[in-house]
Amino acid sequence: MRLYEPVVEAARRTPHALAVDAPDGRLDYAALDALAGRYAAALTARGVRSGDRVVLWSAKSLHLVALMQGCLRAGALYVPVSATNPPSRLARIAAACTAALVVTDKDGAETAADCGGEAPACTTFEELLAGAEGAPVPAPVAGSPDDAAYILFTSGSTGDPKGVCLSHRNALAFVRWAVDELGIGPQDRLSNHAPFNFDLSVFDLYAAFLTGASVHLVPEHLAYAPPQLLRFIADHELTVWYSVPSALILMMTRGGLLERPVPPSLRVCVFAGEPFPIPQLRQLRGAWPKVRLFNWYGPTETNVCTSHEVRDADLETGRALPIGTACSGDTLHFSEAEPEPDRRGRELLVSGPTVMLGYWGRPRQQGPYATGDLVEPDGEGLLEYLGRRDHMVKIRGNRVELGEIEAALGLHPKVREVAVLVVGEGLSARVHAVVVPGAGSEPGLLDLKRWSSERLPSYMMLDSMSVVSELPRTDNGKTNRRLLMESLQADGSQG
Repeated sequence: MRLYEPVVEAARRTPHALAVDAPDGRLDYAALDALAGRYAAALTARGVRSGDRVVLWSAKSLHLVALMQGCLRAGALYVPVSATNPPSRLARIAAACTAALVVTDKDGAETAADCGGEAPACTTFEELLAGAEGAPVPAPVAGSPDDAAYILFTSGSTGDPKGVCLSHRNALAFVRWAVDELGIGPQDRLSNHAPFNFDLSVFDLYAAFLTGASVHLVPEHLAYAPPQLLRFIADHELTVWYSVPSALILMMTRGGLLERPVPPSLRVCVFAGEPFPIPQLRQLRGAWPKVRLFNWYGPTETNVCTSHEVRDADLETGRALPIGTACSGDTLHFSEAEPEPDRRGRELLVSGPTVMLGYWGRPRQQGPYATGDLVEPDGEGLLEYLGRRDHMVKIRGNRVELGEIEAALGLHPKVREVAVLVVGEGLSARVHAVVVPGAGSEPGLLDLKRWSSERLPSYMMLDSMSVVSELPRTDNGKTNRRLLMESLQADGSQG
């Protein structure tokens, strides 16, 4: 199966069922199928051929979803780029994948026109369709499930975007497992909180299309507006919510989630992308006692490869929430290298049907994918996430995993969120915590030192801390460590 086929089938089977609810309107499956066909015709008229790359730089909309489907029908790879990306980064991505076409919305076209030549040449949705008015809709390009379907660009270690190339089979192996695990059916109404360049969105769209359910796109300006998100869940009578933990924590601390009634339709809440602190997860479980909670894990290169359904016992152990066991048909492996004496865990490697084809423009992925994440099984065989291998730093001659310090501090009752950075270099290197305090309380440095001394070796003790109301976020909702470091360096908040 290829990723356009579920929409074609749903349009035949239940043409008037709601498919997509977006900021610019709604489409049932018959209308989505028809609009996707028009975009396939428009792409063909523009000379886009099977295997070409089409960059989509736009806010979420009905037309964006339909164009993604149109690309798949034309055999082209779609490359979503969030509208929040500046023209200079768009240009790097378009160049990196040698895009045949860059499509944007009206706002993007205005931004590109005002940027002094930084952006690549763009066409709008309207221009693309107008150029093929009346053109016959081509038959979808036949091909293999192992053909590339889309490219998701992530930040590279060198600062240049890195394109993760994924096939129809990669996506559907995960989506089919997820549909079965969560019991998704045509009656479900799924959220789409993540931008389309973030791998969380793969579940949102294709689980809906595979089952004939509906997907409801959260506009970008609401993504971190807690009260509005809660209203969105209630107003759209969502049955399945999927986001990074940060969005849920904001809804609890700033949106009144803990005081509001449980949304009556909501039956499943899934989170992924970063650890969920146990104190906040305990609060969520208390507020939503009947909602199934899932912790999914997997880098963009594998999509979701482990899963764990939250149990009451997980909230009482004092340990981090497990990332669980293998899923999506994948197999987990662990690096053979012996762990170093001063760190826990082994690097997780993943093989199986969800593992990417490779990075665009680089050799094909061979063998298990090395995630760079350190894990360790607990007494039940459930994996515990310990942090990134490449976040290892040296402090006072000792190797330190910053994620381990964050995990310990995150259990403190006065800490809502925390990010740990290393400030300075060599002998002047200091461990600095940026803390978001809990409601009505603020921990002091001595308090946190005392707390961590009971959980960490002495060389992991804090040297300094600062307090902020919120941690800065990337477009994907994760902690923006670069901005944190720049802020610390700018205002000297290191003591």
